[in-house]
Amino acid sequence: MSLLTRWPRNQLCLSEEERRHAVQAVEQAFAATLESLKVDIGLKELFEAIYVPLAAWILARQRQQQGPLVLGINGAQGAGKSTLFNLLEVILGEGFGLRVVGFSIDDLYKTRADREAMAEAIHPLFVTRGVPGTHDVQLGMDILDSLCADDPERITKIPVFDKSIDDRCPDFVWQEWVGGADLIVFEGWCVGAPPQPDDSLAEPVNSLERDEDPDGIWRRYVNEQLKGPYRELFSRLDVLLMLCVPSMDAVYEWRSLQEKKLAERVQYIYDTQQPTDHLRIMNEHEIKRFIQHYERLTCAMLQQLPDQADVTLFLNENHKVADIRILKPLRDC
Repeated sequence: MSLLTRWPRNQLCLSEEERRHAVQAVEQAFAATLESLKVDIGLKELFEAIYVPLAAWILARQRQQQGPLVLGINGAQGAGKSTLFNLLEVILGEGFGLRVVGFSIDDLYKTRADREAMAEAIHPLFVTRGVPGTHDVQLGMDILDSLCADDPERITKIPVFDKSIDDRCPDFVWQEWVGGADLIVFEGWCVGAPPQPDDSLAEPVNSLERDEDPDGIWRRYVNEQLKGPYRELFSRLDVLLMLCVPSMDAVYEWRSLQEKKLAERVQYIYDTQQPTDHLRIMNEHEIKRFIQHYERLTCAMLQQLPDQADVTLFLNENHKVADIRILKPLRDC
């Protein structure tokens, strides 16, 4: 499929002048990165064909409502959610003049001490971060409420979770956002996920569930969380965008690449003679076990969400956008 035909032409939602300005803004913002990577694969064409039109479509949705637009980005581990947010932040901020703020569901992870308490009280698997039940959902709703408030002097504190130590950072290093925003982006691997039918929980989907959750206590609790507090959290979304990965094999591969980058960060810390004993880096076996915590819900989302998300970007095995689906096309584009 030609790059220039990936985004539906009747949903471009911008003039030629706006398109040129936005493409120029994102090129300038990422010029140093692209130069350092020595990339020559037509990224300008990707900006023009996919990311600028997507940003313009989001802008059109934002202009249709009063107050900020809350955009959810769903995608499995390694799908590129953070990269997509960075692109949209630059295009919509520098190219279209919006105030854009974002945070991840990962930022809402409960502290390691809280998860250890869950492991004692409910099920040992809850010591591992990731699945519904291991996030501070009320904190997420409080952040969204604060960012949506029409108060130019309000300070919203957004937590920071450090995966290298598997714990939340102290609040004095949390991010701060002053005032409101035009676009609030909330990204995460299970953002927008619906609960599964209860009868689908009976059979384990992998060795982790078979060996460590034989009675289904852990997975039933996760599903109850999706039925209750997470449903309330996800109801705050105005638009849901999905990065649809091609398979679970791709999730394993891409998540392994993420851990490799984390290991390189740790090596840098070690080389600078800073203490590294507190850092937690997974080997290949640990990564596979870690991903098994996510497998059930990831597979369910791959089946369900492309028919529910407002926009789905289908990724191929090479991590490129191969197709685009818009659930409810805008009529005024």
